[in-house]
Amino acid sequence: MRYAIVIEKAAGNYSAYVSDLPGCVATGSTLAEVKHEIREAILFHLDGLRADGLPKPPSASEVEYVDVAA
Repeated sequence: MRYAIVIEKAAGNYSAYVSDLPGCVATGSTLAEVKHEIREAILFHLDGLRADGLPKPPSASEVEYVDVAA
């Protein structure tokens, strides 16, 4: 299963979230760390859903970039 993630640069770290998994967030000091942490958060989130007898949400988000002239 693949989930789209959003990574944002903050003042002193990075944060990430998964729009298809509400509440699934992570932070890290570096890009590599936040990617590792969000992967762990996704697995933890899915384990919690499974433990509660709930289905895995489908990966429905799409990621696209738009070029604009400045």
